[in-house]
Amino acid sequence: MSVTRPAGFAASGVAAGLKSTGARDLALVVNRGPLQHAAAVFTSNRAKANPILWSQQVIADGRVSAVVLNSGGANCFTGAFGFQTTHAAAEAVGAALGVSPGDVLVCSTGLIGVGDQSFRDAILQNVPAAADALGAEGGHDAALAIMTTDSHPKEAVVEGEGWSIGGMAKGAGMLAPGLATMLVVITTDAVLPPAALDRALRAATRVTFDRLDSDGCMSTNDTVALMASGASGIEADEAAFSDALTALCRDLALQLQADAEGASHDIAIEVVNAESEDDAVVVGRAVSRSNLLKAAIFGNDPNWGRVLAALGTTDAAFDPYAIDVSMNGVMVCRSGEPGDDRELVDLTPRACTILIDLKAGDATATIFTNDLTHDYVHENSAYAS
Repeated sequence: MSVTRPAGFAASGVAAGLKSTGARDLALVVNRGPLQHAAAVFTSNRAKANPILWSQQVIADGRVSAVVLNSGGANCFTGAFGFQTTHAAAEAVGAALGVSPGDVLVCSTGLIGVGDQSFRDAILQNVPAAADALGAEGGHDAALAIMTTDSHPKEAVVEGEGWSIGGMAKGAGMLAPGLATMLVVITTDAVLPPAALDRALRAATRVTFDRLDSDGCMSTNDTVALMASGASGIEADEAAFSDALTALCRDLALQLQADAEGASHDIAIEVVNAESEDDAVVVGRAVSRSNLLKAAIFGNDPNWGRVLAALGTTDAAFDPYAIDVSMNGVMVCRSGEPGDDRELVDLTPRACTILIDLKAGDATATIFTNDLTHDYVHENSAYAS
C-alpha cells in the first residue's frame, strides 16, 4: 500500500485527461492526523518549476495537510499564469478537504513549458474526483498517477517499532543530484516534530537520491516530501527513524535506477580509501557522467582506461598512478597499470560494479548510474511527440 501503509493517510489516483493515453495522471495524498508535521527537500536547480516555488513557501512552517501531484505537464517556465495555476490547485484541494491551501504541497512532472489553460482546467476540474476517491487502499493508484516515462510504479514500506514508513516515487530519466527528475512522497505514523523529520530526510537523501546520477541532467521539479501523522501514538527514536528512512529512500532510489530510460546495466561506482567523503563522491560522480564509459558498458566492454580518464578530471586528492580499478570483481587496473586480463570481466549481467581504490584515506561513497543505450537516445528524442 506504500504511502497508505502508515496509519492516518489516504490517497487516490485519477485520470484528469493530462495524458493522451487516458491513464491516471492526478494523485492526492492526505494526512488525516492527528499530527500534520512535515519536511521536504527540493531540486537545487536555479530553474525551478512553479510548484517548487509554491511548495517551498508551504513547507516553511513544517506543516502539511496534503500533497497534490500531476503528471502530464511540468508547469515550469509558464510564467505568472503557471504560478497562479499552482496556487489555484492548492486552493481546490483546500476546498475539497476543508484544509488551508497554505498547507498543501503541489508537485508536477512532465514536459517543461506545459501549463496552459487546458492544463489548469484539467487539474481544477478533477481535484474533487481525486478527493472523492481517497482511501486507505489508494496508495497504488497514486503511484500509478505520477508516472511519466516510468515503466512501472515505485513503492516501498519499512516497518519500525510500532510505527511504519511508506513511500512512492516516480522517475526514469534526468536522474542527477539535486535530486533527480523525480517526485517522492513519504509518509509515517511515527510521532516526530518537524525539525527531526527535516534532519532525518536530509540525512537520508544525501546518501540515496543524491547519489543517483543516471544521465547527469538535473530536473526543475524534483521534490521529496515527508509527512508524519503521529497516528501510531509512538514517539520514534530519531536515530532509529533516520536509519529506517534511509533504508526506504535507498530502496526507492535503486528502483529508480533499475527503471532508468533504456538502460541495460545498473552500475554501482564504489570509491574507497578516499581522503574525504566529498572526494569519494566527486570521483564517483565524474566516472558516472562519462558517456564514453557508459557506452562501453553498454557494449560489455570493460574499458577501464575511461574510468581513469574521468576521475583525472577532478580535484580530489589521489595519485592517479597508484589507483586500483576492479570491474565485476576483476582488478583490471593495478597501481595505475594494467592488472588482470580484461577478458576475465563478465559484463553480460545487468548488475555492474566498478570499484575504485584511491589509496588516499579511509572515506568511501557509492554513486549509482546506468549505461548509455540506443533506447535512451530514442526515448528522449521521441518523448515530446
